Amino acid sequence: MKRIEAVVRPEKLQDVKNALVNIGATGMTLEDVRGFGRQKGQTSTYRGISYTVEFLTKKRLVLVVPDDQLDLILQTVTSAAATGTIGDGKIFVSSVEEAIRIRTGETGEPAL
Repeated sequence: MKRIEAVVRPEKLQDVKNALVNIGATGMTLEDVRGFGRQKGQTSTYRGISYTVEFLTKKRLVLVVPDDQLDLILQTVTSAAATGTIGDGKIFVSSVEEAIRIRTGETGEPAL
């Protein structure tokens, strides 16, 4: 099993969610996060005054998926979240040793 953490633009969240639902992905967790990457924030002007927003608002989706679905889900998230500009986000993949469904006690992939 793999854990996927995708940090995406807030305006792309619905596109990513819809794309994942369309391919049959079940279950995801969503978090509001703030941070910066290579762009190191964003400079804006409001009423003639420049200011810098150092931490940009993003959305983080967390999914745990069977190994055989990993490539499809990565391709789906990448294509749905992309705008082609700096700040589109990142995807991180890590291994999951175990999953347990609390209600039934199921373990492993059936618990997903």
